Formats: sequence, structure tokens, C-alpha cells
Amino acid sequence: MTDTARIVTLFPAATEMVCAIGLAHALVGVSHECDHPAWVAQYPRVTRSRLPAGATSAEIDRFVRECAHAGEPLYDLDEKLIADLRPSLIVAQALCGVCAVSEGAVSSLAKRLSPPPHVLFLQPSRLDDVLAGMQALGEAAGATFGAQAAVDALRARISAIRARTDDLSARPRVAFLEWLDPPFCAGHWTPELVRLAGGVNVLGEEGCPSRRVGWDEIASAKPDVLAIACCGYSPDQARADWGRISSRPDMQSIPAVRDGHVLFFDGSQFFNRPGPRLVDSLEHLARALHPGLFADLSLHRDTAIR
Repeated sequence: MTDTARIVTLFPAATEMVCAIGLAHALVGVSHECDHPAWVAQYPRVTRSRLPAGATSAEIDRFVRECAHAGEPLYDLDEKLIADLRPSLIVAQALCGVCAVSEGAVSSLAKRLSPPPHVLFLQPSRLDDVLAGMQALGEAAGATFGAQAAVDALRARISAIRARTDDLSARPRVAFLEWLDPPFCAGHWTPELVRLAGGVNVLGEEGCPSRRVGWDEIASAKPDVLAIACCGYSPDQARADWGRISSRPDMQSIPAVRDGHVLFFDGSQFFNRPGPRLVDSLEHLARALHPGLFADLSLHRDTAIR
């Protein structure tokens, strides 16, 4: 792709990838959720969410299930705006219909545009898939060297964490949740991040989708640490939901709750965004699980809240 590349991104991680590999100048439109780096706020928003603002996790779960039953989308594409932006490349995801515009909707739109843009669908399940997606984006947009340099730098940071945790004998048992009401254990790349950070993941499997669990299953897993990073939620929103749930008597059967070992991370910004900041997420989790071992680790101030 030439210097005249015009890129539209339809989910936040894609925007962060574009910027990380040196193609920010080629962006012409982003999704309604794209907010990092902060200056991407200047770009036109080509999607809109139908999710109710300010709803609790239970209310959002009910709305999502109702839309799925009725066959209605959770997000809208601004077709006229996208046509006016004349993208040569659209970067979308084919992983989760709850997180962003569906693959089918994007493919259908691309066929109606003239000329039809190239559409790159990313579908990561593991950390390596995220890095491979960055390289694929670089190839599609003519920034192969920039993408490789960015991926090499991220791999070096991952290796630095792993070098400290590989031989740990004391590893806390971690239950990592990406939704609270009802509870969903985090899947895909998150169990891998737990392992790399020096923990033992007790719910979910590496590379497998997130799944609904019960609080009794969480209690049976006997986690030493309960990590919460709700998808699309700020830590304050997650804390509010947690406050309604944690006061129940049965929650004291969970060791991490009983002992006060509950961590809140910004799920809206990190862990649930399969982009370059998954490595930031790994570093924060490693330090949260092993503060003494990683006391010297330099962290971004806005990444996580404990």
C-alpha cells in the first residue's frame, strides 16, 4: 500500500496497532470506542453503540441476550461517512460480536463501497496471534518494517517478564473475571498472561473463549487472588457492581474474597483489548502478583488500579 493509504479502524485495539507501527498519519476514521492515544479523538467516528449507557453489568447482559434473540446488531456502522472517507483499508475483528461490529456487517458494507477497500479481519486467541496481527496489518498497509520493529520491542518486554517468573516456586492461584453479573472467566490470551505473570490460572483455558461460570465454581477453584477487569468497563464501574455482589454471605467461601485479595484492572483500556497494550497488562499483573520481584518495573501510571 502506498503513501496514500487511508485506514479506517473498527475497534480500539486496531487503532492502537496502527499507531504502534507508525501509520497514525494514514488514519481517516475510527470506532466510537477508540480513545488511545488520546489524540485519536480528532478522527471521525464511524460506529455507534446501541448498548444502554450507565447500565449495570446485569442490565447489559440482559440487553445483549435480547438483541441476540431478536437478531439485532449491537453496533451501527455509519455507511455514508465511511463512503465519504474513501478508505483503502478497513481493519476489523472477527472474534466477538459483543465487542465490536460483526464480521458480516463489515463484509457487506465493504462490497457496497466504490472502490471496495481491502478488509483485514483480526481474530486473535493468544498473545502470539495479537503480535502476528500487527505484522499482518503492517504487510497490508505497507509498513512491514515498522510492524516488525514494534513486535520485536513487545517480545523483548514479554521475555523480560518471563525470565523472572519461569522458575518461581510460589505461584498464587488466580481467578480472572471479565464480567461480574453474571460472572464470566476471562479466556483467549488472559490465562496466558496469568501464567507469564507468575500465577496459576484456575478458570478458563489458554486460547479458548471466555465462558460463564458460577460463584460456586469460583469458590471450588480456591483462588488466592481474584482479578477483575470487566470488558468495556472502568474500574469504578466494576467496583460498583462488585459492591453489590461481594456483600453476599456466600462470597466469603472464596479464599481471595475472604482474605481481601481482590484486584481491579481497567478492562476498558487493557486486558480486553487485543493490541500492543496487552504487554502493559502483563507487566501490571506481574507486579500485582509479585510486588517484591517486580518492584523496579517501570509502569504506565494509567494502566491499572489496585
